[in-house]
Amino acid sequence: MTPLPDFMQPGHEENLGAHTFTAEEIIRFAGRFDPQPFHLSEEAARNSIFGGLCASGWHTVSVWMRKQRETAEARSKEALKTGGKLPQAGVSPGFRDLRWLRPVMAGDTITYYSKTATCRPSASRPGWYIMEAVNRGENQHGETVIEFTGSLLLEMR
Repeated sequence: MTPLPDFMQPGHEENLGAHTFTAEEIIRFAGRFDPQPFHLSEEAARNSIFGGLCASGWHTVSVWMRKQRETAEARSKEALKTGGKLPQAGVSPGFRDLRWLRPVMAGDTITYYSKTATCRPSASRPGWYIMEAVNRGENQHGETVIEFTGSLLLEMR
């Protein structure tokens, strides 16, 4: 049996990278996907419960997805260079426990993380594994702003 790569080992945590949310991109994203006044206008946002322009929760989670994909692509490139073996990613059975804990304000820098919680062989698909990871984003003050548990099917060849 092929040993599982580090990132599939329970307890393994990866820093996926950081992103600074600018007012311009917050407004652009909200205009396309979440047109709430506190995402679209600095003036309207000042008069809202948030007291300032803040990113849509969907924006913060979409940046997590981009950072996760960039990390997976870098891992694949490194494995190709070194002759390492990586599993083939399958579909995601979904996510659960999505929580937006704090608003992400214009100018905030969020660092994203993914920590493998479980990884087990599939009972119905030989050679496949089901991995669950707890994913989060922290602002520049070390406060968690978003958290969720995601699942992924991985095939070891």
